[in-house]
Amino acid sequence: MNAIATHSTIHPLWLRLTHWLNATAVLLLVASGWRIYNATQFFDFAIPRGITLGGWLGGALQWHFAAMWLLFANGILYLLINLFSGRLRRQFFPIMPRQVLRDLGAALRGKLAHADPRHYNSVQRLAYVFVMLDSLVLVLSGLVLWKSVQFPLLRELVGGYEAARRVHFFAMAGLCGFIVVHVVMVALVPRTLLAMLRGR
Repeated sequence: MNAIATHSTIHPLWLRLTHWLNATAVLLLVASGWRIYNATQFFDFAIPRGITLGGWLGGALQWHFAAMWLLFANGILYLLINLFSGRLRRQFFPIMPRQVLRDLGAALRGKLAHADPRHYNSVQRLAYVFVMLDSLVLVLSGLVLWKSVQFPLLRELVGGYEAARRVHFFAMAGLCGFIVVHVVMVALVPRTLLAMLRGR
């Protein structure tokens, strides 16, 4: 049993706070990032201006950097608490391919059980571990875009500045895909939202 949580709590206060701070930071980063992309686009499409943030490149960069620090500080706090409380190991591992396929099949048939929201099924475990790793890729590629000269080794590891732009873009797309699936799953099981709001 997690010492931070009480017996009646599904999600402890620290988890709910870091979740909503992360959600806020990610929304700001995505919307401002889309505006930055529009100013320097490398594909033959643009993001509709109405869903971007910042108004112009300079404003979008300011929003992006502010949200970046929020995500970084909050993400570090989230990871440290998960690591030192043992929650990371308990909640997200092991991830067994056979169980992932079984749970994915059950989810697609609408038969995936949600009897105990304190425990994640294999698909949830895989999705959350993916988003943690994807966020790491976003941070590292973002560092190359922000301070390319100061991180020459990192820049070379991702294939150069232009490659870092594409890595950052596709990692952002992966994060957006996770958000869409996450929102759909919450819509299918609304009590998960209530638990993240009030803890039980």
